Amino acid sequence: MTRNHGKRKDGSPITEEMVERMADEAEQGYDVDELRRRRSSGRPAMGSGPATVESVRLDPELKRELLLRASKEGISVSEVVRKALRSYVRTA
Repeated sequence: MTRNHGKRKDGSPITEEMVERMADEAEQGYDVDELRRRRSSGRPAMGSGPATVESVRLDPELKRELLLRASKEGISVSEVVRKALRSYVRTA
C-alpha cells in the first residue's frame, strides 16, 4: 500500500522516494546563506513595516458591490479595501 504524503503544487503526488531524498538532503545540512538568498522572494513589503491582517464583517450587498468593483478595476478585493480606507482616513 502506497502512503499518501500529499501533492505538489502541480498536483502530482509526493512519493516515498521524494520524501527519502528530502530527508537525506536535510540530514546533510543546508547552506544557511543560500536559504537566506532564496527567502528574499515572496510578498513585497507594504509601507514602513510588516503588514497586518484585519477582519471585517460585510453584509451581502456590500460584499457583492466590493467584488464587482474589484472585478471592474481588475484588482484584488484587498486593494479596493485599502484604497477605500486610505481615502476615508485622509478626508476624515
